[in-house]
Amino acid sequence: QVQLVESGGGVVQAGGSLRLSCVASGSTFSNTVVGWFRQSPGKERAFVAATGWDGDRTNYADSVKGRFTISRVNAKTTVYLQMSSLKPEDTAVYYCAARPVGKFTLSNLRSEYDYWGQGTQVTVSS
Repeated sequence: QVQLVESGGGVVQAGGSLRLSCVASGSTFSNTVVGWFRQSPGKERAFVAATGWDGDRTNYADSVKGRFTISRVNAKTTVYLQMSSLKPEDTAVYYCAARPVGKFTLSNLRSEYDYWGQGTQVTVSS
């Protein structure tokens, strides 16, 4: 089992930055693919970024490439999402998610992630 807790959300002006954290517990987390997704009111939960167990492989949605960076540190138990040049359209609840052990693809499909955090709100004002 993997338990995920996100933090770091808040209100920021357009052009600003925020860093989200996802702290995990559970013995198998260090071997899993971890992703970030986001959901705005009335919209589907959408893929943002993912990283492999070693943090060396990454995958980003086109909408955030060049602005967001996913990283994995602290013996692989913490995953960050550094968000820069934020836009009002980045406003959403951001969720951390983990794939099952043994699944190595940096999937952008929410159905392929078994474990989810409770989410953290990010609001970007114009």
